[in-house]
Amino acid sequence: MEREEVLEALKRLEEKSKKRNFVQTIELIINFCNLDVRKPENLIDVKVNMPHPTGREQAKALLFAKTVPFVEKVKDMFDKVIMENEIPKLSKKEIQEILDCDVLLAEGPVMIAVGKYLGQTLAPRGRMPKPVNPDKDEVERIISGMKSSLRVTNKRGKGLPFVQVVVGSEKMPPEHIADNIIEVYNEVVHALPRQKHNIKSVYVKKTMSPAVRII
Repeated sequence: MEREEVLEALKRLEEKSKKRNFVQTIELIINFCNLDVRKPENLIDVKVNMPHPTGREQAKALLFAKTVPFVEKVKDMFDKVIMENEIPKLSKKEIQEILDCDVLLAEGPVMIAVGKYLGQTLAPRGRMPKPVNPDKDEVERIISGMKSSLRVTNKRGKGLPFVQVVVGSEKMPPEHIADNIIEVYNEVVHALPRQKHNIKSVYVKKTMSPAVRII
């Protein structure tokens, strides 16, 4: 994908879009071909470090913890905290909720329990938590860095033959939106078994606009 063709598509999108009384998001749609999404190995789930903020960096964070004083210091940074003694008792629903989180961290000693009880579920999906020291500043830095990334996945139900993500807003310079689009596209292509040969088409659209084809 060339930057010039992305910028040209964004120009056409602007020409086709009606003015709205709110700031619309810019969305990227990548359609796949020759990809059996019923097979787990063909499901896409990648994290993309965006070159420019999209305004939608709202990631769900979860902590596996052991030390209560540490939890008291950092609990406001997380959507959910699971204590070490709770791990063996987790239900299937609770484990699915863990998989739905974007940021998984674990206090160092808890990694043993996570590996023992959740390793078979998390490891094959590349979702094992990142071990951290019981240090508030370190946790804050890690969460900030991980939340600036964008999750791109077609893991919805039995799998979708496309991915659709927000790559910016209409307030952003088109050059910044183009940078974000190219970054997402390259990461998705790299994750596909046949890479570019699994790409059918790529579109860009606003919240309430027709889609414009890039390739």
